[in-house]
Amino acid sequence: MLKKSLTKRQLGLLLFIGGVIGFIGIIGIDVLDVGREGGIGPAQRIALGLMVALALIGLTLIPMKDTPA
Repeated sequence: MLKKSLTKRQLGLLLFIGGVIGFIGIIGIDVLDVGREGGIGPAQRIALGLMVALALIGLTLIPMKDTPA
């Protein structure tokens, strides 16, 4: 069996990619739902903020060495 743990760099990449994909997904939902009026609501703003925070946390972990997370 492989017992390789997740490194901080890998965790950073996963968080960054997840944040970016989540942000694009939330914006995409708003763009594709053209029949609805009202724009981006409060729940979407909170979700967008969380996705940005997730991506920023991921960016801070990427430059760290390959030590186990």
